[in-house]
Amino acid sequence: MTSLHGTALASSFGAVAAQYDAARPGYPDALFDAIEELAGRPLRGARVLDVGAGTGKATRRLRERGAEVVAVEPTPGMAEQLRATTPDVPLVRGDGDHLPFAADCADFVTYGQAFHWTTPERSVPEAARVLRPGGAIALFWNIKDRSAVWPLEQERRMIAACPQYHGYSAVDESAPELGRHGLDPRRALLHWSRRIPLDQSLADLGSRSYVAVLEPARRAELMAAEREELLRVFPDGEVVEDFQLDLTVGVVVR
Repeated sequence: MTSLHGTALASSFGAVAAQYDAARPGYPDALFDAIEELAGRPLRGARVLDVGAGTGKATRRLRERGAEVVAVEPTPGMAEQLRATTPDVPLVRGDGDHLPFAADCADFVTYGQAFHWTTPERSVPEAARVLRPGGAIALFWNIKDRSAVWPLEQERRMIAACPQYHGYSAVDESAPELGRHGLDPRRALLHWSRRIPLDQSLADLGSRSYVAVLEPARRAELMAAEREELLRVFPDGEVVEDFQLDLTVGVVVR
């Protein structure tokens, strides 16, 4: 698996942290039900390390489920946004390749939209090290459903316009990666949708790392063109986004 960790792409999120927090999709209740089902244990009362927590979109949902959450985030701008919106959750500066925690200290290690920024040959053993027996690592990604035509067309435009475009290849590789490191991998694919203003959809796109690193003039040109494309599909200015929410849970079997 190719890691993107440590690149200019990873550091680009700091400048768009508020935009990221406001525009990116969250996570439905069904995700956390599925995590509990696949892991065979509840989130309520569990100690959870939410790694690559970003602005805290998954962190807050985990806390709502009754988990004792510690957010782990390496990017200063994202960490500042998380601290501003969720000041009562402990925040540790770190990343998945080097978790600054003692062994056997957590029941879950979660990665919401973040595992692909790690180096799996380091991050998976690190997660297994800090997990208690029977604990679980949960990896999940919101991915626009490409069975609709417009997300596929948008992806093709991004590939053509953004030299550092990247997708989510880590999704398909995550289960074998966990299995190679001795965890029992279990998968689920969920579906959900949201209806949002066109400006929010554009803000979401603009918070993508491969767009954020473009030169300002090129980025403005690209976003103006995308506004025209979205208005062609959604002339009323309300965008319907359908998601596949891919979840992989790896359970520690020692």
